[in-house]
Amino acid sequence: MSDQSPSPEVVYDPTDPMNRKEQMFPRLSPAMMQRMAAYGHEEAVPAGTVLFQRGQRGVDFFLVLEGLVEVFDLDAHGQATVFTMHGPRQFSGEMNLFNQRGVLASGRTAIDSRVVRIAQPAFRRMVAAEADISETVMRAFILRRVGLIRMGYGGVVLVGPGHSADTLRIERFLVRNAYPHRLIDTEVDPEAGGFIEGFQLRREQLPVVICPERCFLQNPSTAELADELGLTEVIDPAHVYDVAVVGAGPAGLAAAVYAASEGLSTIVVEGLAPGGQAGTSSKIENYLGFPTGISGQALAGRAQAQAQKFGARLAVSRHAAGIDCSGLPYRLRLDDGQVVTTRVVIVASGARYRKLDVPGYARYEGEGIHYAATAMEGQLCANEEVVVVGGGNSAGQAAVFLSRIAAHVHVLVRSDGLAATMSDYLVQRIAQSSAITLHTRCEVAGLDGDERLRQVSWRHRDTGELATRPVGNMFVMIGAEPNTDWLKDCLSLDPNGFVLTGRCAEGRLLESPYATTRPGIFAVGDVRAGSVKRVASGVGEGSVVIQAVHRYLHPEAG
Repeated sequence: MSDQSPSPEVVYDPTDPMNRKEQMFPRLSPAMMQRMAAYGHEEAVPAGTVLFQRGQRGVDFFLVLEGLVEVFDLDAHGQATVFTMHGPRQFSGEMNLFNQRGVLASGRTAIDSRVVRIAQPAFRRMVAAEADISETVMRAFILRRVGLIRMGYGGVVLVGPGHSADTLRIERFLVRNAYPHRLIDTEVDPEAGGFIEGFQLRREQLPVVICPERCFLQNPSTAELADELGLTEVIDPAHVYDVAVVGAGPAGLAAAVYAASEGLSTIVVEGLAPGGQAGTSSKIENYLGFPTGISGQALAGRAQAQAQKFGARLAVSRHAAGIDCSGLPYRLRLDDGQVVTTRVVIVASGARYRKLDVPGYARYEGEGIHYAATAMEGQLCANEEVVVVGGGNSAGQAAVFLSRIAAHVHVLVRSDGLAATMSDYLVQRIAQSSAITLHTRCEVAGLDGDERLRQVSWRHRDTGELATRPVGNMFVMIGAEPNTDWLKDCLSLDPNGFVLTGRCAEGRLLESPYATTRPGIFAVGDVRAGSVKRVASGVGEGSVVIQAVHRYLHPEAG
């Protein structure tokens, strides 16, 4: 027997992009390189030449023929950190080459090099025309973005208390928009003191966002942060789009994918991040084609990449504030004053969870009350009791996910059970889990705490019995209110505010079940009256509606 100590077990993580380096940084065949080169022009580039800089929009794509291109980031002191090198038969870039957002890193030649420079319009033509090239590039770009997020390169530093509503708001925006970042939690992180002293911060100034380019944002709004990070897109009000999709949930993203892939100029307007309510789900297990399940954020990220691959533009951090229905083309007004001009509007603005009518509720929103249960919220619940309020699939997915992290999960429903509102596979998991207790015919009666939630009480509706538990995080997933305030008097809505479709104002059937009372405006997904509130049905509606859009735009085609 050997007297050597056993080697530590190496655990293979299939989600780690560093285990797929050959796909992340592929070396192309000579034939593929030749076809790529036809879309650009060859350049001899001296060592030290900067090819693109962090924050720059619309950068070129570079194919390395000879030499070496290094990708780097600058630290707070202006020193370069090289984290990737592209050699011969490799190429530069990541997901931001599919849009007009600011790139996350800079690139320069490490030695005298020879490259093929492909401008962004030609890059888009190449991706559209060359299927195998498109697949190779898209896979590499997605893996590179995941790698940047995992390693924290090309991102920002968020400094603030982890349980603070504003820290959570900013981190949620960064996470859901797949923007690399590092959180320094001033409540627990030993490095926090150094940051606070180094930047001469007062605790009341937190949270702050620190960028490599020395930007320093004190508790920025979502819009301010998006602008600083280059996530927003400048919209030309004189350009008339074929289709404007309002909302980037499953229905809106599906509509964007099918519209753009069929040659319609398409823009998607989204106030927060792709995914909608589905984007906050830790895992969706009954979506066709994903037998092991997929998180809502991952599904939304793939759909966003797919839409941008076909040329759709995505304007995030800007809510639709109104619409001018008085003439054609329609004019969408965004909350920052920009205007989107379009021939067709697809309303896919979805719905939001209702709030509880409990004293002190507003005080603890973001300070213990959440409307999403992802890994970000889960890290706040480790070894603590939590409450999930609601009996739908979102509540069930949240309870199952949190049961692996929290000390115990209490599920509160006003009804007699879950069978009528939740998929059976979730009902069974909740029933079989020793870490979850279902409280039927119960409702939240009281909230208590200091600067954040510390205690939740609930009452049995029949007996009046009151229970109180030390709970610091409550997840509220009850009912839905449509996001239709921006439509005002443009469309007919039902008494609950959902968009009426399929019939004109006089009650006659319309050509499409997704047509509204205004020609050229369609509604799909959760915002539509009578829709099935499921991811798959939203995707189906978003894809099918494009047929009606074509008929509206080209009535002569029959």
